Amino acid sequence: MTDIHPVYAAMAPTIFEHMSALAREHGAINLGQGFPDGPAHPDMLDAAARALAERSNQYPPAFGLPELRDTIAAFYARRQGLSLTREQVVVTSGATEALAAALLALVTPGDEVLLFQPAYDSYAPMVRRAGGVPVSVPLSPPHWRYEAAPIAAAITPRTRLLMLNDPLNPAGTVASGAELAMIADLCVRHDLTAICDEVWEDVCFDGVPHRSLLSMPGMARRAVKIGSAGKIFGLTGWKVGWFCAAPDIAQALGRAHQFLTFTTPPALQWAVAEGLGKPDDWFADQRAAWAASRRHLADALQRAGFTVLPNAATWFLCIDLAASGIALTDRDFSERAVREAGVASIPVSALFEGDGPRHILRLCFAKDHKILDEAVARLAAFRATLA
Repeated sequence: MTDIHPVYAAMAPTIFEHMSALAREHGAINLGQGFPDGPAHPDMLDAAARALAERSNQYPPAFGLPELRDTIAAFYARRQGLSLTREQVVVTSGATEALAAALLALVTPGDEVLLFQPAYDSYAPMVRRAGGVPVSVPLSPPHWRYEAAPIAAAITPRTRLLMLNDPLNPAGTVASGAELAMIADLCVRHDLTAICDEVWEDVCFDGVPHRSLLSMPGMARRAVKIGSAGKIFGLTGWKVGWFCAAPDIAQALGRAHQFLTFTTPPALQWAVAEGLGKPDDWFADQRAAWAASRRHLADALQRAGFTVLPNAATWFLCIDLAASGIALTDRDFSERAVREAGVASIPVSALFEGDGPRHILRLCFAKDHKILDEAVARLAAFRATLA
């Protein structure tokens, strides 16, 4: 009989897979897994279709089409003031693959890696599979701020890296300039490398700007910046991502990438290159539509008596169950709501390792307004049964 690695034999489905499966089983509205329900922008579909018909469908270069790497560098120069070259960019099959390549290339056995909690649920398992030891630094609602004292207290002589997800999923917060400067200073003083998951960088609202940790003093050779076309364009199924770093670091991470997926579908790369070259107002229209859905869901939840936490980015709003007068934990509420109310959500406690808040629920707002209204009506009716 084939032996299965005990880590994977015992591993449960991710919370996203679990809740989406329950949503399908119960015919529920899925506000759990994060993806937009609206149609893809026709410009992007047209670009991909033309590339399929007119460009090569054979293996592209392992590090990505040169044209896409150039366009990513130009996009960041225009939008974030970063000065990057093609040699600093490697295209991956989604941002999660970029994270895996970065950890495999940078972590050696026994290295400690700081993870801010809540965290994307792949971080800790990937750190462990790379031989590292995840060390949690919890953040607290409602503002989820980064504070120097607990971060510094978590650093030991074995600490080699930290992983920073900014904007932060699930909280929807954006780190301030002062917070980024503090984190950069700690990295420099303690000789740490930062893996920066910045996939939500172009999904910010209310005029709140995103600034990459890569741009902070002392971080040019200490940060790996990870981006995602899926988040920028709302095309999560395309799985086109990338990482950016100093040329020699990018080269080393690229060698890890070549033994993971090796490369990414060329037609999608061509389409993403065309999309990233669009003028800023093209992106503004898409962001405005997401912002309108965000306001719509927040207003509907508040009218229904739910307490909505502050949000400045991502496709997610969080509600505070305790402040809303609901005694259930977030896991209990989400499990019952999908079965009894027909609405799937994500309990934020599932994105913590160890102790964390048990009263915060995440909902995806990148849906049609009528769907959001129906979801809130169902949640309100379910809440009434709990009184």
